[in-house]
Amino acid sequence: MFVSLLSIVLLLSALACRTNSDSQGVRPRQLRDVPARRLAFTFQPDVQPPATVAAEEAKTIIPAIQQDFDQRRQDDALLRTVPSPDGQRALALYGTNDEPTQTFRIDLYSADGTFLRNVTPPNLAVVFQDSVAWSADSSFIAFVGRKSLQAEPSPTPIEQGPLPQPLSSASPVPAPSIAPMFAPLAVFNTEQVYLCNRDGYDLKPLTTRDGLIYFALSWAPDTHALVALACKESEWQAREKEFKTPAGRPRLISLDGGERLLDDALAEAPPVWSADSSKVATAFGVDIGIYDAVSKASTQARIELREQLLTASAKFDERSAPAKSKPADSPNKTGATPANTPANTSTVTLPVSFNPVVRLEWSSPDKLYIETAYISLRSELIKTFSRWHLLILSPQAAVLK
Repeated sequence: MFVSLLSIVLLLSALACRTNSDSQGVRPRQLRDVPARRLAFTFQPDVQPPATVAAEEAKTIIPAIQQDFDQRRQDDALLRTVPSPDGQRALALYGTNDEPTQTFRIDLYSADGTFLRNVTPPNLAVVFQDSVAWSADSSFIAFVGRKSLQAEPSPTPIEQGPLPQPLSSASPVPAPSIAPMFAPLAVFNTEQVYLCNRDGYDLKPLTTRDGLIYFALSWAPDTHALVALACKESEWQAREKEFKTPAGRPRLISLDGGERLLDDALAEAPPVWSADSSKVATAFGVDIGIYDAVSKASTQARIELREQLLTASAKFDERSAPAKSKPADSPNKTGATPANTPANTSTVTLPVSFNPVVRLEWSSPDKLYIETAYISLRSELIKTFSRWHLLILSPQAAVLK
């Protein structure tokens, strides 16, 4: 009888070990293997900004490129330099006398300030400085552009045209102000995404949906795709008239020009990639949207943060003296009430520091930083009540099949 009981105990122990082993086998080894709809989160309010924010604020124009503009290109205004991740090259974003103030052009430089070539042809006007970006492996350059509004000269009749001038052998490097011969390039009346290689060649449009405006462009860390917001021209103009910041529907854009619409709602925060390139996140008011970017069976999740932010904002205002409340129908950063605010709460007061999400930073697969702030666009860009919060992501407490 003792031997029989011992055998039963050993058998049950073996079955238990197998069950535990099987359970461990179905658990995701990495957070990238967890579908977006299976994510859980922990909210931590009022944390320190991520290190990437301080690094971006410290960025300056490359001195060698600025010196080249000061000495040889005094008619052009250098706006910004965008170095490649490998540190070998840089893009110079600059305006010209005949270019509208809201558009600019792009030239390619080496890291030591040597001019290499013009990237954008005269008929393409580049917009949105923040959307000019190198891929993480420094192989590609992406930006947003549209048809130039600059008047094109009428063609000169052949019989009246000037005779060609011989090239001077004393100038082996072309002057930056003289554009090289460009291959024919399709341009559009609204802002589209363009792509070229690291040498500034093979320039082509990735998107060709005339009538849509693409903006808030961002590369996947593994360079397999881009994400951007896009809206109709009429939607852009309507928000502009109401002094609202741009909002668009998030879209995945592959390097062959394929697109996948992630959401039908208008997102107000530029989309960001997870550090492992598996997911994309953006914000709708005080809600966070997370989407699978590489899974065949793509899912999405909507994290509602209204209650957490209200509680955190009330405590924040108590610590910040003097703190006054604002009506629930008071405009937020875009001139509208915060998302998910009930229509019958006009008599309810909201904490002053309660504002929508305006920015996200996904520093690691399990850490998604969000910034809330009030932004006014009526006279000049004014940003107040900037606060950073943190979402700690984890798999839901369920066995994944």
